[in-house]
Amino acid sequence: MATVYQLHSTNPQTYQVAQICKALQAGAVILYPTDTVYAIGCDLNSKSAIERLRRIKQLSNDKPLTFLCPSLSNIAAYAQVSDAAYRLIKRLIPGTYTFLLPATKLVPRLVMSPKRKTTGIRVPDHPISQALLNGLGNPIISTSAPSALATDTRLSAVELFDQLDKSVDLIIDDQSTVGYRVSTIIDLTAESPVVVRKGLGWEAVADLEFAEMDSG
Repeated sequence: MATVYQLHSTNPQTYQVAQICKALQAGAVILYPTDTVYAIGCDLNSKSAIERLRRIKQLSNDKPLTFLCPSLSNIAAYAQVSDAAYRLIKRLIPGTYTFLLPATKLVPRLVMSPKRKTTGIRVPDHPISQALLNGLGNPIISTSAPSALATDTRLSAVELFDQLDKSVDLIIDDQSTVGYRVSTIIDLTAESPVVVRKGLGWEAVADLEFAEMDSG
């Protein structure tokens, strides 16, 4: 059974955050809230945890995984960011946007797209996610928890916890709803950005002058 941590939604308890980060460093897989959906996650640098996460989600190794970073400076360490892409990302973070970017050598092969050598990165606007990222010091994998279950039924948080209790090591409960609207994905690997998935925050970027990317 998973260990459940009750965290304050806007001011997570420092001691409990430290305990969760210690578990992540040791290879734990967690169920945790983000600013989009409840996610299954682990330390980006834990190969065994990433392999477990893939089994939970039933994902083959050629399916790339998104991960969370605390800030734009962290993104630059894990992805190649052009000046124009930098300006666009800076306008949109923190928030519900995933950016597809060319990966650097710091991104494990088990996470990136093997053919394109790209990676998906988000900077969440969520106190608990940010606390974990800053406490861990490494990016955290973020993949939708509801989509790991073979059901079309929208579950409550309690039901989701029950379904994944034996699959993950830790569950973080902040009394929030599960969430079923995913992030908006923006591909920044070409000369001009392309929105490849319309999710949360799409309305805010619908009228962006994407042509500005060409100036970079």
